[in-house]
Amino acid sequence: MKKALITGVTGQDGSYLAELLLEKGYEVHGIMRRKSVIDYGNAGHIKDKINFIYADMTDVVSLISAMKISQADEVYNLAAQSFVATSWEQPLATADIDALGVTNILEAIRIIKPECRFYQASTSEMFGLVQEIPQSETTPFYPRSPYGVAKLYGYWITKNYRESYGMYACSGILFNHEGERRGKEFVTRKITDAVARIKLGLQECVELGNLDTKRDWGHAKDYVRAMWLMLQQPEPDDYVVATGETRSVREFVETAFCCIDVRIRWSGAGSNETGVDEASGRTVVRVNPRFYRPAEVEVLLGNPSKAEQKLGWRREIPFADMVSRMVNNDLRLGAADKKTQ
Repeated sequence: MKKALITGVTGQDGSYLAELLLEKGYEVHGIMRRKSVIDYGNAGHIKDKINFIYADMTDVVSLISAMKISQADEVYNLAAQSFVATSWEQPLATADIDALGVTNILEAIRIIKPECRFYQASTSEMFGLVQEIPQSETTPFYPRSPYGVAKLYGYWITKNYRESYGMYACSGILFNHEGERRGKEFVTRKITDAVARIKLGLQECVELGNLDTKRDWGHAKDYVRAMWLMLQQPEPDDYVVATGETRSVREFVETAFCCIDVRIRWSGAGSNETGVDEASGRTVVRVNPRFYRPAEVEVLLGNPSKAEQKLGWRREIPFADMVSRMVNNDLRLGAADKKTQ
């Protein structure tokens, strides 16, 4: 039985990955930070199947202990301060976790079990001010946020440990991947949650930032499968994981509202733009400049051909299905909230 250690196991990706590894017969260990109240997050439904270990990405001693306890054959580093907007408010904390934290877990592996295989969760935000479209493994990086900069350090230190110590260490450069377990601070979940609440009469309108920003969106369940595939190859390497399609925030909004049979008519421009329900005439979307980033990443579009050819990976959940799943899940959660009010 293979043993896996997942950092960030209570998050969206961590919980989907834990499910996948359990299905494949792994003994799964997950790192949790010690809090005053135990919070299993998205892994609550499988908490009895996971061996939880208290540790912190900023504390190398605790990570060494986690490696000793788990004796992991595979480590998946999914722990991060992953909200781009927060990285401007907390740049040092973001660097401690997303950059130096990667060095800490690599050191723990090198000291305790150097033959262990390591996956680093890298991000398309490293491309930032994109130098070419689409972006591939050879595209130059140009991060546009403290988050992107910290993740770029994590990417390069992973490559450095691979080349310096001969460790099996991979980076998955994952483009935006969403799902029903995405946190509400992310724009995609903010949209689907608002759509559900508007349908249920719990909310009148949703306020958003730049509607014309474009992203390559896939479902997290597909992307964790790519993580696992990377660690099953004969040699370690880095891979872009994406759908090869780009859509604007505006398109995401329109697709989400279509799930509740609302068609959006746009009026105004820039910071004064609004989205109106064609049938009722009520305003359901407003642009608020407060939600614009200090330095915007305008368009991200990944080229997943290397992952498709070498890993045999394919995206299985189309964009519209992903959005529909998220809206329907938020309708269910919203209906439950409404009953308790």
